[in-house]
Amino acid sequence: MLIGFSLFVAVGFLIAFLWSVKSGQYSDTYTPSVRILFEDKKSTKEKETTKEIELKEKKLDN
Repeated sequence: MLIGFSLFVAVGFLIAFLWSVKSGQYSDTYTPSVRILFEDKKSTKEKETTKEIELKEKKLDN
């Protein structure tokens, strides 16, 4: 019974893999390799937080 269930799960994963390859999930091989080179744009909240930290550091230095 356990062998039958494991074969069922394995076939399910095989079908999911073949479906993802057929639908083009793995067609872009260039973008993931260069994504790390580009810096993400910071949101306004992140910019404000960075400014607050810099101001606190300047106050501590004085």
